[in-house]
This record gives sequence, C-alpha cells and structure tokens, in this order.
Amino acid sequence: MLEIGGIGGLIILVLDIWAIVSIVGSSASTGKKVIWTLLVLVLPVLGFVIWFFAGPRSSARSV
Repeated sequence: MLEIGGIGGLIILVLDIWAIVSIVGSSASTGKKVIWTLLVLVLPVLGFVIWFFAGPRSSARSV
C-alpha cells in the first residue's frame, strides 16, 4: 500500500485544505459542495487532482 508521510503528507494536507476552502467559496449548489468536499476528504490525492481539473472554482478571482 502507498504510504505518504513527512513533507509529502504536509503538502497534500495544505493542497486539500486549499481545495476545500475554494469549494466552499464557490457558487456551486450546496449539494455539489458537499459531494466535492467528501471526494477530497475521502480520496485526498485523487480527489484533489479530480477537483483541480473539474471542480467548482472560488467566486473570488485574483488578477
């Protein structure tokens, strides 16, 4: 089984937190927010990758 620890685990944790904050701040419906958040929580690496390419974005855009 793949084990991630140390700095790699910390990086994944930070990226997942960033994804969840972005999901919560998006304009998606509550149901979609819950599903995306659960996906990122249950499958931290794969969920983040899927969210990064297909998930809702935060409504605050930086220039």
